Formats: sequence, C-alpha cells, structure tokens
Amino acid sequence: MEYKPQKPTSPAIEPRIIIHGGAGNITPTSVTPELYRQFCNAILTIVSKADSFMRTPRKCDKPTNAPIAPNLPTALEVATYAVTLLENHPLFNSGHGAVFTRDGINELEASVMVSRGHDKRGVGVMGLRRVKNPILLAKTMLEMGDADLQPPPRSIGQDGLDVPSAQGHCQLFGKTAEKLAEQYGLEMGDPSYFFTQKRWDEHVRALEREKQGRGMGTWSAEEYLPQGTCGAVALDSQGVVCVATSTGGLTNKLTGRIGDTPSLGAGFWAEEWVERGDPTSPRGTGLSIWDEGPAVELSGALSGLLADCLPSLSLYTPLVSTEQNRRSCDMMTTRSVAVSGTGNGDSFLRTAAVRTVAAIARYGMVSSAEALRRVTGPKGELQLSAGSRWGKTGEGEGGMIGIESVVVRDMDGNIVNVRSEILQDYNCGGMFRGWVDEEKKPRARVWRGDEDIPREYL
Repeated sequence: MEYKPQKPTSPAIEPRIIIHGGAGNITPTSVTPELYRQFCNAILTIVSKADSFMRTPRKCDKPTNAPIAPNLPTALEVATYAVTLLENHPLFNSGHGAVFTRDGINELEASVMVSRGHDKRGVGVMGLRRVKNPILLAKTMLEMGDADLQPPPRSIGQDGLDVPSAQGHCQLFGKTAEKLAEQYGLEMGDPSYFFTQKRWDEHVRALEREKQGRGMGTWSAEEYLPQGTCGAVALDSQGVVCVATSTGGLTNKLTGRIGDTPSLGAGFWAEEWVERGDPTSPRGTGLSIWDEGPAVELSGALSGLLADCLPSLSLYTPLVSTEQNRRSCDMMTTRSVAVSGTGNGDSFLRTAAVRTVAAIARYGMVSSAEALRRVTGPKGELQLSAGSRWGKTGEGEGGMIGIESVVVRDMDGNIVNVRSEILQDYNCGGMFRGWVDEEKKPRARVWRGDEDIPREYL
C-alpha cells in the first residue's frame, strides 16, 4: 500500500524521544548517591534539550505546500543530536567519556538506522580514534548513501587511502572510516581529547584486580565498569523512527574488538511493516495478516455449558462480531519500531538481540513492548545466553530502549488512528535512561520504580 503523507485533518503523530546512557552492574552498592544524582541530572538535561530541538520548527528557505505546517526536525536529526550531547559529556561511555582498551587506547563505535527514508537504512562505523563525534560520521554516511548506491562510485576526493566514497558499504572500520570523516568535513580530534581521568582510573583498577585474581578486566562485582552503549530513539511527525548509538565499548576490551553497537541487528535496529487489520490494538479487536476468521461460533448458552464441563474453556474470550471483523479487514496498519541496546555487547551479538525484538513483534504479532521483554527482560533470551556464567562475568547483562509507532489506515489510505509507546526494559542492576512522557514531562530513571531508590539517593 502506498504511503501517503498525513493530511492536516488526520490524527497527528506526536514526536517522541528516549535516551540511554548504559546498563550493567548499576546498584546502590556500586553507584554512590552523588554519582546517581550526576547521572540523573545529566540525563534530564540532555533529554530536555533533545525534546526542545525536536519540537522547534526549522527555518525554511523556500515556501512549501507540505501537508503539515511546522517543518520539524526528522527522527534522524533528533536522535543523532541527542547522541552528540551524550558523546560530549564525560559521564557517558561514548566520545569524550569513552572507556579504554587493555592497551590504554580509546576506540570508538557508532551507528544509526531509520525505518524508512534512506536507501541504506542503517550503517555502522568502528575502530575510530580521531573522530570527535562518531555519531555524525554514521549520520552523514547514511545520508550520502542515497547517492553512493548509484553507479558509478561517487568521488569526493582522494589522498592516501583510496576512499572515493562509502559506496555500497554499510560498515566501515578504522582509518578508512576516519578518511571518510575528513572528506565529509567532520571535526577530528587528537586522541588526547577522549582522555578522562575517571575512565583511566577504572581501566587501571580493573586490570590490577585481574592480576590479583579478584575478577576480570572487563567486569567487576565491586564497581560499575562501563560496558554499555549510549543511544537515542526518536519518532517524528511523519511516523519515521530512528535509532542512533555510540560507545567506547567494554572497559578493557581487546584493541581491535568490534562490538554490537556498529553491528546491524545486534545492538541497533529500525524497521517498518504493514499488517492487515490492527493485531496489537489495545481493544483486542484487530486481525493479523494470518487471520482467516473463526471456524465456528458458539452461542452464549452453549459456550457457558461447555465451560462448566471443560475447565480450559473458562478462559474463553468471546469472538468479535462479524461487523467488527469486517471493519478490521478493511484496515491496514503500518507498524514501526526502533530499538537501541546497551550492556554486554558480545551477548547482544550472539543473540542478534535487537533484530530479534523486531522479528518477534512482526512475525509473532505481539506488541514491541512484549517482544522487548522476552529478549532483554529478566530471564529473557539475553540472560539465558550467559548460561552458568550469569552474574559472574557480565555476560548476558543489558537493557534496551525503543519506540513503537502504530498508524492505522482505512482502505483509502486515510489515517484513522495513531498511537506510540516508549519501550524500556533490562535484566541487570540498572539502566541509565531518560524520556519525555505523554504529558511532556522529562523523566530520568536508573532502576525500575521510585520504590527501588534508597532514601539517601533522593
């Protein structure tokens, strides 16, 4: 079905934003009250700035007859803007606050993906040592991809390495990626820019504990060693969802190690698909593309009688009416989801964790919130992947954030219903995250609920 821009009289798609700053062994034992407050204040500041940016119309050089009045930033612009703020803040494991490898080197990774609007859809960059904001390299590589995919290869200049453009590639590493960043005119930084004393001290302490046989260089039961990603997910007024991620990787990872952050499907994913009816409707009256209708309908009296005889029928859900079925058949739903993961990246890689969320939602015809819970919630696929090593090595630990957008249309393509949901779950000690709720209020959270926050942290 052709995608039509929404009309002014159609239900509006409300832009949304959620960010995260890492997950793992984040507990009152490993995070002091002062550090907790620093993280919460930083997250609230960043998500508030991103929300303000998202809702501020851009200046337009030309008059436009676009069907929507405000020329708001795209989901790609919003998500990458939020991540640049995370990259520039020394508290977070990306950009200026990135962790060190075992050799004392900062090697950065970033990625971005959209549900539609760009031919490559998703790209990842890795092994970066000089790009000040890796997320901007990923963003530009995605934007340039529309031309790069057209033959012959587009040339943007050569000097040293033969890098005429990103061409058809979705992932680039090290010096080639940095060469591309220079050709794009992005700001480069000396390796010393990424140094922070806090990260260096964590690096040294963890290696010393490892030498003493008191743990691993990449994870500790005694303190929170960053092993996660910074990221943002945004929904724009046209129903596009975008995920943007950036990280320094695992504390004391091997130099040259590639994690889930720049790997499509492992640490990030965005997707859009069309379904018959509205199978995830909160009212429970939608049909999926697989539904053919009931084989038989029981009368109320007969179903009640059988329920008395057969206990399993006590769970019987009344079938929707023929008229409701007909209305559902006359609708088509565009469902979009974007998800960003954070935690032990090797576990995300082994389980193709984030793409698995989208696949469960799409082919299992369940909400993306439920799909996300099955993968990254307590006792989900990520945790189970660690096996007997759970709680001993950091394996399987992690969390995810995301946004699901649902747009329901009639057979003429007119929007009849829109809804969206902020997604978040984790299986470990905690996850730094922030979002703007439906009442436009910025929220920051580390643990599950207010009842989990010790009094001295408030």
